[in-house]
Amino acid sequence: METIQPEGSGGGEAVRERENESASRKSFFKLVGGAGAASAFAVFLAACGDDDDDSSSGAGAKQPEKVADPGDLEIVQYALTLEHLETDFYNAVLDSGVVKDRKLGETAKLIRDAEQAHVDTLTGVVKDLGGTPKRPKTNFDAVLEGGERKVLETAAAVENLGAAAYLGQAPRIKSKDILAAALSIHSVEARHAAALNAVVGKTIVPDGAFAKPASMEEVLPQVMPFLA
Repeated sequence: METIQPEGSGGGEAVRERENESASRKSFFKLVGGAGAASAFAVFLAACGDDDDDSSSGAGAKQPEKVADPGDLEIVQYALTLEHLETDFYNAVLDSGVVKDRKLGETAKLIRDAEQAHVDTLTGVVKDLGGTPKRPKTNFDAVLEGGERKVLETAAAVENLGAAAYLGQAPRIKSKDILAAALSIHSVEARHAAALNAVVGKTIVPDGAFAKPASMEEVLPQVMPFLA
């Protein structure tokens, strides 16, 4: 879960970037077949700030035609904050140079790019639903200090948690478009998890034939240690 045509009026790169974001979201929902909270999460959001890259807000921003279901908006924001955590984690790992193996480094970059695409798309979806994207402040120093093995084990744990988090929200989602989008991202997170499980010597199917969901109340305490 991913996530162009400038009108040539000399609006420059900023205009093209906004149009690309909008087209990305439309293409994303088209790809997954779309047509067009918990108190624990409120605590979690208290540690997050507004998205700094709010390029599509302001006087010229297009407002949604109708207010989204508040539960769906909460879920998309929840997914976005988790994707920010994942993206920040891989950026911290890559910047640190703690992973020495070239192939593992390339895998980390591939996963990071997918997580960033999720962030970009979900940021736009939150805005389209009338919300204000939130971004957590993160710190992974304790993990990085543990060396390559600790980093890889944490990556596997984070990806397995992410896949379970998406699955846990599926029954709560009202919009068919958002449900399809969430499940498409869930599939990618599960593939990341399987690859990293193999790297650290764990089974690629830790839950057996049927994946187990995780609720917000189960997920959020596990990511709290990564908040700055």
